[in-house]
Amino acid sequence: MDGKIPAYLYEKSNTVKMILFTASFALLFINLFQPFGSRDWYPGISDIKYFAFSSLIILTGMLVVVISRVILTSYSKKHDVLYWQFALWIGCEIVAMAIFYTLFARFFPKDGIERDLSEIFRQSLINTALVLLLPYAITWLYFSWKEKSKLLEHIEQVKSNETHARALVAFPDEKGDLKISIMLDNLLYVESADNYATINYMNKSKQSRFLLRNSLKWMEENLTKDTPLTRCHRSYIVNMDKVKILKKVKGGIVLELDAENTPEIPVSKTYYDSFMKKFSRYSV
Repeated sequence: MDGKIPAYLYEKSNTVKMILFTASFALLFINLFQPFGSRDWYPGISDIKYFAFSSLIILTGMLVVVISRVILTSYSKKHDVLYWQFALWIGCEIVAMAIFYTLFARFFPKDGIERDLSEIFRQSLINTALVLLLPYAITWLYFSWKEKSKLLEHIEQVKSNETHARALVAFPDEKGDLKISIMLDNLLYVESADNYATINYMNKSKQSRFLLRNSLKWMEENLTKDTPLTRCHRSYIVNMDKVKILKKVKGGIVLELDAENTPEIPVSKTYYDSFMKKFSRYSV
């Protein structure tokens, strides 16, 4: 109860929707179902007059909620609204509306017969709570569903963006200037020579190469996490998705890639364990 209530419960747009729905619900509920013996209060009038009369009473009573929510919205801009405060606020709304209907019943009594004021207030309190709490609960559930839907959409969008970002690998030079970006589906392997790296990739069904001044060490530290790229040799980083055959030969293990005219890529003893650990994830 000491936690902060979600912002959607007192946002301006949601507050307007809640008030309109509550008023509509109360109008339909009172006029269609005529609960609490409300129709018997004024049996001598027509249904049309009863509808107009009850609608006027309900809409006038809803002014209490309008005023209350304006105050709540203003308060929430400077203070956090806690659950117990929100529950107390709703209780005050119910009591205020009950007082309004009590005064109305007192000044416009049924059949001209005055009833005990405490009994009128007690009945008004029960009736008001029943009429208000149901649409309140429905709108809160709806707002909660909408908020969770937005959150899920945001999470999916973030995942989609991350997936797209991972699918496009950016290769900067040693100064950090971007030189080339290649889709993972097209990237074959990277081979190093001193302070340079040759990026081998497919371009329009043909193998292409791009010479870049940067180290494999930098690429290993920055490009292999959460991607199928892995270091398998002091001179090679390979795209695991392009490995077609892992073959054990006399000198150790070599890789054959799923592209024509590519050399066999060696797996050195230094990188064997880390390579095999990652290979097991991509060889399902």
